[in-house]
Amino acid sequence: MSSCLCNPFQSIFSSNSKYSEVSESSESKMTQKNPSFVLQAPRSVIYEDRPIPKLKSPYDVIVKPRWTGICGSDVHYWVEGRIGHFVVESPMVLGHESAGVISTVGDKVQSLKVGDRVAMEPGVPCRRCVRCKEGKYNLCADMAFAATPPFDGTLARYYSLPEDYCYKLPDDMSLEEGALIEPTSVAVHITRQASVKPGDSVVVFGAGPVGLLCCAVAKAYGATKVVTVDINEERLQFALKYAATAAFRSRKESPDESAKRLIQECDLGPGADVIIDASGAEVCIQTAIHALRMGGTYVQGGMGKPDINFPIMAMCTKELNVKGSFRYGSGDYQTAVDMVSTGRVSVKELITDKVKFDEAENAFRDVKAGKGIKILIEGPTE
Repeated sequence: MSSCLCNPFQSIFSSNSKYSEVSESSESKMTQKNPSFVLQAPRSVIYEDRPIPKLKSPYDVIVKPRWTGICGSDVHYWVEGRIGHFVVESPMVLGHESAGVISTVGDKVQSLKVGDRVAMEPGVPCRRCVRCKEGKYNLCADMAFAATPPFDGTLARYYSLPEDYCYKLPDDMSLEEGALIEPTSVAVHITRQASVKPGDSVVVFGAGPVGLLCCAVAKAYGATKVVTVDINEERLQFALKYAATAAFRSRKESPDESAKRLIQECDLGPGADVIIDASGAEVCIQTAIHALRMGGTYVQGGMGKPDINFPIMAMCTKELNVKGSFRYGSGDYQTAVDMVSTGRVSVKELITDKVKFDEAENAFRDVKAGKGIKILIEGPTE
């Protein structure tokens, strides 16, 4: 996905670049009305006062984001300034994995009140197109998604959303857990695409946050065998303690050989019922197709290179069900809230660090370096 960017961006920042603006005093940020963490160019961010959002509809609310998780897409925008055809062409507020507190409600809002704690679904569709009307609003061509150009994200003091894209958190769920509802919803959508059912054997390539959550959701849906696959031994051991029932260590070998070893070592019989790729790595995708049983299901959840070599003959002769998965759709966010609130899926273990708002860029560096699993950024102080 990486490629060169044209002006106005600089390719990399130096000690005398905009980075110095990130370190402006806490006292200065305290006086801002809507302090926001803004990407100006690749690897160049500043804290900037933005206008407090206004209610565009009587059905809208304004939320104060209290905790925001860092997603791989956020880091990619920070490093490259683009993801595929989504290019940052003007300064953009980062962040989209958030939970917060309602500060203002529109005249016609009925389900929420000021002070309610909510998980924030960061993508608002047009609601009018064919895809929206058939219930697949995540495929809406006019989606306004937080921190996806040209739309600002949630790393700010205030953020506006429609009432029905805010999900009230139960009293026993923390706002930190609420911030992890977004990646949990991604895992819910992927697992629904796979139609995981009780008794299934499920293999998940990639033990990052989404891969780990796919293991947990698949287990909650009744999968009896959940295999995690990665090259990182520390991540594999975490996955085994978290939700996986078996672990498979990738190594340098052909996809066909790796698939045979996976089936044998993990006792998958004729092959796995379901395989989810949450890595985006070409070799993982190829191995997955070879490791599925006849008539099995494959879901692509991770994003890697735009084009890869794909074992289409194996896909055809096995008559596999091959699906993509993009964000989350109708019912996924509420399902994620319900799963976490009832204890069927736990997300607390994934939170490996929490930082203050003025330490946001350091958190981005740590995520890029592969430190921890999920780092949360606290919202601006009053």
